[in-house]
Amino acid sequence: MAEIVRIYNENPNPREISKVVKTLRNGGLVIYPTDTVYGLGCDITNNTALEKIAQIKGVKLDKANFSFICHDLSNLSDYVKQIDTATFKILKRCLPGPYTFILPGNNNLPTVFKKKKTVGIRIPDNNICRAIVEELGNPIVSTSIRDEDEVIEYTTDPELILEKWDNLVEIVIDGGYGDNTPSTVIDMTTTEPEVIREGKGSLEIM
Repeated sequence: MAEIVRIYNENPNPREISKVVKTLRNGGLVIYPTDTVYGLGCDITNNTALEKIAQIKGVKLDKANFSFICHDLSNLSDYVKQIDTATFKILKRCLPGPYTFILPGNNNLPTVFKKKKTVGIRIPDNNICRAIVEELGNPIVSTSIRDEDEVIEYTTDPELILEKWDNLVEIVIDGGYGDNTPSTVIDMTTTEPEVIREGKGSLEIM
């Protein structure tokens, strides 16, 4: 049975943030709000939790295209190769914000992702998930929670999310209604930035 935890984006309660972080450190799965759709995440350093998410999504872990939720740009060098000034300027202009940037991964990627040459980086404009990552001390691996409904692609109501995910995760964070438009995904590993998916983030940044 999942626990629903109410946290306010304007002023996240440190006690509730600590509860979520403890769950993540213990290998639990958490559904949390971002600046776009609600996400499903776990501690990037916990292989068992990573396997659980891959199983839920129906993908092999080493082939999965999960993104890393970071607190700020200072986390970049942990998992990303050195990037040029032009790329950094675009990131600085857009983040925190509703973008996922695909960047070249370095040798520090978790063992299960060692074969991957790229990594998707997210720094959402949402105080809840960034506070969680900051206290955790490392990124959380994230994937959007999609809905099988043909009309509604992403569930935005935390109560409905809890109903659906009750037996699959440990915590559902109620941070208010979510958005139903995912992040804009931009590949920065090519000669020119390439838009992989147009989402909430404006394309007028390049």
